[in-house]
Amino acid sequence: MLFIFQITLTGFMFLVLSALLGYTFDAVDGKQARRTNSSSPLGELFDHGCDALACAFEAMAFGSTAMCGRSTFWFWVISAVPFFGATWEHYFTNTLILPAVNGPTEGLMLIYMAHFFTAIVGAEWWAQNFGKSLPFFSWVPFVHEIPTFRAALFLMIAFAVIPTISFNIYNVYKVVQARKGSMLLALAMLYPFAVLLGGILVWDYLSPYDITGNYPHLVVLGTGLAFGFLVGRMILAHLCDEPKGLKTNMCMSLLCLPFAIANALTARLNDGIPVVDERSVLLAYCVYTGGLYLHFATSVIHEITTALGINCFRITRKEA
Repeated sequence: MLFIFQITLTGFMFLVLSALLGYTFDAVDGKQARRTNSSSPLGELFDHGCDALACAFEAMAFGSTAMCGRSTFWFWVISAVPFFGATWEHYFTNTLILPAVNGPTEGLMLIYMAHFFTAIVGAEWWAQNFGKSLPFFSWVPFVHEIPTFRAALFLMIAFAVIPTISFNIYNVYKVVQARKGSMLLALAMLYPFAVLLGGILVWDYLSPYDITGNYPHLVVLGTGLAFGFLVGRMILAHLCDEPKGLKTNMCMSLLCLPFAIANALTARLNDGIPVVDERSVLLAYCVYTGGLYLHFATSVIHEITTALGINCFRITRKEA
């Protein structure tokens, strides 16, 4: 029994160490770049690109900790939607102003605290009814009867996601009106992300294998990589001062979805058995989005470093 406790404690200490290092490094990278006079457009693209991928990995980690199952995908959604909204707002306003309570600081700290809390009370705490986990909320209708992790999901949507994206839209609208631009063109840039989410939901609804229930991490991983590509493409458009409006090559991240949906539909006509095994389709989706993201990242890094005469992972010595 003592050996088991030692394993648990060791794992907990690794979790604390990784959280502290990740949180610290993410906060000081910009200051270090300015201190060494090495700020560049590549730094912005690299920083936000890594953060976009972190949304997927953080959602998978929390989904495992809190035994969220298929709701793991929705925890990714509530992190990805504000992130994409902030990137979209930055594209039009040229400023990235985070609210007093925001995802990169307080949001991450809440996630770390949730992991530490789970280490104390056990993962079962999240699976039991909300009214049992927090008895002083047992009087709230409907909410007290649902699992605690789902109640947390609803509360975050109501008090964090909806207000944040409302401010994003309002701020972009003010800028577009002041410049006498088209709000439709501005909203068109959200189209690929909306189609990505809608496509995954349609695929899951038609899926004979319940992909988000049985393979939540693969769904989040593949979709998170596609999301990383969309975010990176929008940041690149901002850095290059491209005309406002839909970037058609953003739709490259959506190419697998029509086939996946059509394959799921064939199961309706073939006694629940699709033409292509859906697990293979899901793996192919992850491989495709991973390849797409890696191709985008490597090609952009090569072009920017070549154009600016800089290195990606080390500071170039300047001649005296």
